Amino acid sequence: MRKSKNGSSLGILLVLGVIIGGIIYLYNSTLFERDVPVIELHSNDYWNLKDPLKITINDDSGVKSYKVTLKTADEEKPLNYEQLLEPLKSVSVDLEPIQSAYSMKDQSIKIIIEATDASKWNFFKGNSIKKVFELKIDKIKPKVNIIGNSYKITKGGAAIVVFKATDDNLKDVYIETSFDKQFNVQPFYKEGYYISLLAWPVTENSFKATVVSTDRAGNVTKNYIPLYLKEKSYRVSNIKISDQFLKGKIAELAQQFEETQGIENSLEQFKIINEDVRAKNETLIHKVTSNIPDVMAKDFTINKMYPLKNAQVVANFGDYRKYSYDGHYISESYHLGLDLASNAMAEIKPQNSGDISYSDFNGLYGNMLIIHHGLGLYTLYGHCSSVNVNRGDFINKNINIANTGKSGYAMGDHLHFGVLVQGIEVRPAEWMDRTWIKLNITDIIKNSKEIIDRS
Repeated sequence: MRKSKNGSSLGILLVLGVIIGGIIYLYNSTLFERDVPVIELHSNDYWNLKDPLKITINDDSGVKSYKVTLKTADEEKPLNYEQLLEPLKSVSVDLEPIQSAYSMKDQSIKIIIEATDASKWNFFKGNSIKKVFELKIDKIKPKVNIIGNSYKITKGGAAIVVFKATDDNLKDVYIETSFDKQFNVQPFYKEGYYISLLAWPVTENSFKATVVSTDRAGNVTKNYIPLYLKEKSYRVSNIKISDQFLKGKIAELAQQFEETQGIENSLEQFKIINEDVRAKNETLIHKVTSNIPDVMAKDFTINKMYPLKNAQVVANFGDYRKYSYDGHYISESYHLGLDLASNAMAEIKPQNSGDISYSDFNGLYGNMLIIHHGLGLYTLYGHCSSVNVNRGDFINKNINIANTGKSGYAMGDHLHFGVLVQGIEVRPAEWMDRTWIKLNITDIIKNSKEIIDRS
């Protein structure tokens, strides 16, 4: 009798253990997960009642159903409902506004989103959630007015624009171009006004610039900047590479760059230096010179630039260089600066003050300085033998910042002088011309300020 009782007790305990284990298993099983679906409404808390609202619903056990309702001050309108045949772990919905939505007078509305998952929890009913999002209604586009701009822009050159952009919920203002470059703008003179220099890259065959203003509700206004386009042809140079050049300068440079380590073929060394190393160096330059302040600019003045006294031009801006060896094409590059030469180790004295944005060695450019003069206008000084200023310094005009040399990819002592507008190289000749600066920059700013003062 005592053995029977013991056996019965063990059996009961075993059954209870199985039951408890099953309960624990089910409790922790994904089939019975207890997390409610995660609902996101992707907005800035604004809606223009035209663009779709993007909704995402995620759940580990899968979304079984969802419902979307629009609630105004007077009524509720169903916008979307779906009972999924197969539960999905992620549901994405582009919610189109109803036809009558744009005529609504409400300044704010509510979007109610309900969702249920496919979990067996809650007596097989699943986990449910209801979220309410309040959105401010904004159907009005930003206002954009061009106040002043340069009359023309030359291929490889620069221009300026001043404009007004206003909106109660203004989000972003910038200038888009036909070649995927976005120019940032700087607040100018008084609240609501902006200014920006523009640049037409020498490598682009066409140019178009448009002021774009967006608000938090997604309303967009675009205003074309009316610039006359002036074509300009640049020199094409067919350069034959000599063995002396390969065994001399290229062999010397190949020892300096990690990209050419282990490369024995002289032509391959040249190609890597002229293309890969150059691209790396120019990427750094473009990064440094793409910045523009976001503080208000009250004015902008610039003197004509000629940083090297009694210098001669030994290589022009925009020169398209095609290299060949023994009659075969090897490589190509653009010369995006002006090479100036006078005496060896001549003093470099810019005619404009500014902040030193870069002061270091940069591959083919050798010892290099970059100065920011304001509005995203930068000047570059390459191949220096010595440098007298440091990054972060502010320099006044007409001081000796460096001396010419032949560091980097330079065959003789000279200065590589570059001018850049928000990361794009432009013609130094324009900025070395007092008349061009007056007609295309200074007068535009002066006239724009007068118009702003009258408004």
